[in-house]
Amino acid sequence: MSAFDDLMTFQRDTEALAQIAGRLGWDQETVMPRGAAAQRGAEMAAIEGVLHARRTDPRVGEWLAAAEPPDGAGAAQLREIAREHERSLKVPADLARALAQVTSQAQGKWAEARAAENFAAFRPVLEEVVSLKQQEGAALAQGGDAYDALLEDYEPASDAAQIAAMFDAMRPRLVALRSAILDRPQPPALSGQFDEARQMQLSRKLAGVFGYDWSRGRMDKAVHPFSSGSGDDVRFTTRTDAADPFNCLYSTIHEVGHATYEQAIDPQYALTALGQGASMGVHESQSRIYENQLGRSRAFCGWLYERMRETFGALSVADAAALYAAVNRVQNGYIRTEADEVQYNLHIMLRFDLERALISGDLAVADLEAAWNERFARDFGYAVDRSSNGCLQDVHWSVGLFGYFPTYTLGNLYAGCLHVALRRDVPRLDDQLASGDLTGATGWLRDRVQRRGRRYLPRDMIERASGMAVSEGPLLDYLETKFGALYGL
Repeated sequence: MSAFDDLMTFQRDTEALAQIAGRLGWDQETVMPRGAAAQRGAEMAAIEGVLHARRTDPRVGEWLAAAEPPDGAGAAQLREIAREHERSLKVPADLARALAQVTSQAQGKWAEARAAENFAAFRPVLEEVVSLKQQEGAALAQGGDAYDALLEDYEPASDAAQIAAMFDAMRPRLVALRSAILDRPQPPALSGQFDEARQMQLSRKLAGVFGYDWSRGRMDKAVHPFSSGSGDDVRFTTRTDAADPFNCLYSTIHEVGHATYEQAIDPQYALTALGQGASMGVHESQSRIYENQLGRSRAFCGWLYERMRETFGALSVADAAALYAAVNRVQNGYIRTEADEVQYNLHIMLRFDLERALISGDLAVADLEAAWNERFARDFGYAVDRSSNGCLQDVHWSVGLFGYFPTYTLGNLYAGCLHVALRRDVPRLDDQLASGDLTGATGWLRDRVQRRGRRYLPRDMIERASGMAVSEGPLLDYLETKFGALYGL
């Protein structure tokens, strides 16, 4: 066989092992016994050691040097394998294993500390995680910026300065819109008690409506909703709250956006470097456009209103218009995942700045909770009341995902661009949404973005799909138009 063929054969086994590691993570967050945490950490470290050895195997470099790509997709395969190989060579094997073991254990300690409202109990293991991530960032950066090096794992061809400039451009319009809205009367919220088993039943229906293939996946419950896997085994989780069905329903739609992306990738890319989303920002663009521009639209809320009445009986809101207003209420709150579209990105900006400071060493873990609370009060105008509503609310730092948070807002920006193009190309979109028909929207996204996997770099992917340069303008225009109409601004 050719060097390219040899490399691809080797890579498929590496990707298969990575999928197994991902399945261990899914199991840990869903059904693993609590007492298994230490053993799972050892298991994760062992498989990470195998993966690191494969990714740094000298033969990979030899094959890369000799390989001739057969086509454009082959060239993209080599680009991605080379990027991963070069990054893996920079990280010592013992550091990779230590990260896998510590973050596996830290996840359980985070969950316990969150339940106990006790940041001090989480602090020691978080200090370990931050120290290891600082070492990893330094190893990857080789004299450059450590945070940028970590960011590269989630959003290739991007850097913190570029992201900070976009965030700075967004902030004034977001703050002005929030201020104007909060001065207006709020529409009634949905109230009552909603059977959690019925929430899961409706979630299952919604997942199917948004194109999830149940023959290649499953839905479970978790503290923090997430999606896991690719190709023919893509699973997602949601959560329920008897007093707030929107938490469950929109977590489901959001995670289905991630899951259907993975299910839709061209099967010829399965278990290769291209058989995954282009980046976490592009991934988030799919989940956010599913959740917000589609799922929270006036047209879709009309259909959802009837499904909720069928599932739960009479609702406290009078009609579909009132449900639409309730779904899109802008109100004070602590939790990022429950934040409305207007304020969501302000939550991300807070995390982005704090994690950059943690990695640079400008902020000590011991001072994190106080720094979070001070920044939150300054940005949102009220005090954090407990740790689970503050710096313990997200799982990300416990599992070492430094550099991940800004991709949420990048995903919103990408979704803003895609939404403009989607409405241009599917002119009867609202009629389809009003009848619960998502095939026009999801088919467009599948063809323009999802099937391509990691064939293109993130911004190139969005610009090819939308026909426009990525900027904050489309998202901000959408928010001002939508919420201006809702609140009579």
